[in-house]
This record gives sequence, structure tokens and C-alpha cells, in this order.
Amino acid sequence: MDSVSIERHGRIAIVRLDRGDGRNTLSMEVCRQLTRAARSFEDDPDVSAVVLTGTASVFSMGADLKDPELKRAREARFAESRLLMQTGGRMCRAWAQIEAMTIVAVEGWCIGGGAALGVSCDLRVAGDGATFYVPEIERGMNLSWNAVPRIAHLVGPARAKRIAVLGEKLGAAGALDWGLVDEVAPAGGALAAAMAFAERAASLPPVQLRMIKQAVDASVSALDHAVSHADFDQFALATRSGDFAEGMQSFAERRPPKYTGG
Repeated sequence: MDSVSIERHGRIAIVRLDRGDGRNTLSMEVCRQLTRAARSFEDDPDVSAVVLTGTASVFSMGADLKDPELKRAREARFAESRLLMQTGGRMCRAWAQIEAMTIVAVEGWCIGGGAALGVSCDLRVAGDGATFYVPEIERGMNLSWNAVPRIAHLVGPARAKRIAVLGEKLGAAGALDWGLVDEVAPAGGALAAAMAFAERAASLPPVQLRMIKQAVDASVSALDHAVSHADFDQFALATRSGDFAEGMQSFAERRPPKYTGG
């Protein structure tokens, strides 16, 4: 069953993520669905803006740690595991490569992989009750999916470390103050505010919009691949560590972890 749907409104497309479970976690299959949705715009000259949204209560609680396919990926031989571990990065890259303007509308939690997906897009709008949280380090993992340089571009290196290294949670107002989001709307109003950005984009010359967006991206992200090309290999290494096992076990047992560097 597809968790991702696309609807068109003239030159605007709305992509909705809704797993129907109130969590919107990103299983490997959901990541592939979001990748296909992004790539569906590659040969479409008539889309000037793509709005990505979750449900009225949650954008995404991050990677689906109970996904059987993820478990198999961790246990597979290294050559196979390495390919499977690139699934989330491919999804984020597909969204980053959309030529039309991309705007994310966030309500509720935007965690881990959900945040990585959000920073792959051009603009982010948050409802007043939204919370951004990158807890990978607390589970013994690195932050992958090419998210580190994207977050650093938005908030600067010190704040990027507070988000990705120290695991600080950011409410909508804090995310706006730091530059992680571009606008805060009243709770429940993120999609409407994102649509206002999209309508402005749709009113502009479509080819020029794409050319200027590509120029901006090229000017700030030329080295992104160089600094994050191996983050999935780092992820594979991290998930074979004792601290990863401890992080996952302590999370399941709802107790403080005891990390040793093992």
C-alpha cells in the first residue's frame, strides 16, 4: 500500500506522506516511494513548485527502526548492506535534485530522517507546534543521508553541532530563529503557508525560476558530496559498534545508555 500520494493544482504539486499510523516513520519502502515521487517531476516542465507535507499531526518520526527490511540490511553481507544503506540518501538526493522549488510543510514532530528529508528541500514552513530533533547520536549512529552539510549551510557550524552532535530539540520558534525553517505558521497552518510560497513560485517564469534556483544551489553546495559521500559507510561502521547495540537496547528499555566507545 502506498504511503505517498501526489496531487496537482496547476503548476503546483502536493506530495503527502501518510502511513496512517500517526508516526509516519520512514521504512525503506517509504523512502523508495518518496524517491519515486521526487523523480516523477524530472521530465515534467509544467511544475514550478512541489510542496511536501505529512499529516496534520506529524511530519515524520524518522527512520522506521522496526522495519524488517532494515534489520535484514544490517545482517546482510557487507556488499549488499552497503547498497541498501544508501536508500535514505538516494531519497534525499532525489528531492534535492528537483528543479522546481520545493517547500516542506511540517506539523508536529520532524525527527532524524524526517529532518534530513526536510533540509533536502528549498524552504521549510513549520506549524507553531512543530519540533525538530536529530537523535541519531543518542542511538549510537552517525547522521547520514547527506544531512550534515545541508544543516550546516542553514544554521552555521556551531548550531549544526548543537543539533546533530548534542541532539538539542528545536521548537518552531527556535528553528526559525536559527534559520532551520523559513516561516512559522499557526498550528495547523503550515500547509497553507507553504502553498503561499508555492503560488508565488508558480507565478514566475518557470524556466528562469529553475535556472536561478540551480545557480544558488551550485554556489553553496559544490563541496557537499565531497564532505558527505561516505556517510553511509560511516553508518554501516557505527551500527556494528557496541555503543550502537547499547543505544538501541537502552532506547527499547527506556533507560539511560552506558556508552564505552566500544
